[in-house]
Amino acid sequence: MKSARNLNGDDIRTLGLASLGGALEFYDFIIFVFFTAEISRTVLPAEMSPWLATTWTYGIFAAGYLMRPIGGIVMAHLGDKLGRKRIFTFSVLLMSLATLGMAFVPTYSHFGLASPLILLCCRMMQGLAVGGEVPGAWTFVAEHVPERHVGLATGVLTSGLSLGILIGSFIAFAINHIVHNNVLPWPENVTDFWGWRVAFVIGGIFGLIAVWLRRFLEETPIFKELKRKKALSKDIPLKVVLTHYLGSVSVAILLTWTLSATVMISTLLTPNYMKAAPYHYSGDITLAANSITSFFLILGTPVAGFLCDRFGSGKFFTFSGIAFAIVVYIFYHCAGYSTGLFFVLSAFLGFFAGYVGSVAYVIVRGFPATVRFSGLSFSYNIAYAIFGGLTPWVINLMQPIFPMFHMWYLIVISLLASLVGLYLIFYGEKKQMPIGIEELETENL
Repeated sequence: MKSARNLNGDDIRTLGLASLGGALEFYDFIIFVFFTAEISRTVLPAEMSPWLATTWTYGIFAAGYLMRPIGGIVMAHLGDKLGRKRIFTFSVLLMSLATLGMAFVPTYSHFGLASPLILLCCRMMQGLAVGGEVPGAWTFVAEHVPERHVGLATGVLTSGLSLGILIGSFIAFAINHIVHNNVLPWPENVTDFWGWRVAFVIGGIFGLIAVWLRRFLEETPIFKELKRKKALSKDIPLKVVLTHYLGSVSVAILLTWTLSATVMISTLLTPNYMKAAPYHYSGDITLAANSITSFFLILGTPVAGFLCDRFGSGKFFTFSGIAFAIVVYIFYHCAGYSTGLFFVLSAFLGFFAGYVGSVAYVIVRGFPATVRFSGLSFSYNIAYAIFGGLTPWVINLMQPIFPMFHMWYLIVISLLASLVGLYLIFYGEKKQMPIGIEELETENL
């Protein structure tokens, strides 16, 4: 039975600190994509063709995603055994150290092949860290709030991750403007060398701030009760997940696919597409538009979570997936008409992309508390490793043949979300498990 109480001050404080920490860590993970061209020139041979250099750089970018399952499995196992808060804090510390390492990666002209290898190692460390971050954050807040507000709480947390993208957009915009307009009275070689690195130094500092913020968080009431009753999983949590909850894993993987593709293409890759034919917008314009998209994504994700609390996940996904597919088609066909229309459509793209803010609502309800972190983390990170890591690489390969491949990819996965919604209406919602503080009163604990 759902609690009648609303979110209280402790809930809001926990949600705010978790969201802000997640925003700072997610900034560290995604800032890479805003500076692919600059990073390519730094760590790869100058004579390499731009297309091949971009492909190689996206490969290093993808390595972070491919490491996420390993980090997620290990951290989630420890989170189900030792506690959510400890792993929640360790992941952001690892991320900040890796980001600082990327800021000081040597150039290819000085270190040769060692340069991209050092960058690759740092990116893999980032992947290990973020593998435990998002699943841990969703588990953490879902076990702190009343059941009837779980959708809103996880939606707000997802908007915090989107805030990390917005911060990245603003910093990338500022650095791009400073470097290309000679705002600072420094020699050109100095700004070229340090320009993109500043973004990573800032990211490392952000990460250390996030570590400090998480000192003020309390362990979840659900885990405390599990520990008090000695009800923690006696078996390996992942083994339990794969033995008893494959249906929940499948749904989580499909929804994470929609989440990863929607966020990545809408907010991380679209600025690059808008610089090329048939749009030909400048770097400043595309980054400004991306900031608008990210801002409205931040607004859209808590709305999505609220609507899930109100109407259920099945109905929400069925209709929101179709709506987003329509918005995507209009955006990519009309954004080139004028800069003003481009900005307006960017707002619609971001807000309707916010439907992915309800993904966590479904996934956290797919697993019991004893293995929740492991089930969520395994499903989420496997999907992100496959679909998140390979999406930019595959699109880059396909675009010379199908220039609008990214648009159709987004439309297909949004319609996939609608199909998952239909499944939830007719079958999946009946199997969803208790969540929120009310779980303390169930037989699960």
